[in-house]
Amino acid sequence: MLTHITPIELKRLLDSGHEVVVLDVREPEELQLACLPSVVHIPMGEIPGRLHELDPEKDIVVVCHHGIRSASVAQFLAQRDFERVANLDGGIDAWSLSVDPIVPRY
Repeated sequence: MLTHITPIELKRLLDSGHEVVVLDVREPEELQLACLPSVVHIPMGEIPGRLHELDPEKDIVVVCHHGIRSASVAQFLAQRDFERVANLDGGIDAWSLSVDPIVPRY
């Protein structure tokens, strides 16, 4: 079962100091347009070959532009024994709309 988190819930987690890995699965050129601070960047297509870079014991929130690619990656991780993984609903676009309007929309 895929877990979802809203941008506001993620902001609360980050502000509380809760240790969470924000995994951005967008392409490098997308990160140049808009990015959250302190993300781990692994493009979606590279996830299978770079799983060893992620700790299945940590809380992971997967992010993309609108939440579609990240939902696929979160599901992929959950099927590989990552039990503490969630998808950011609406992606970075929703983050910009509901949490930080300084983050550009594209």
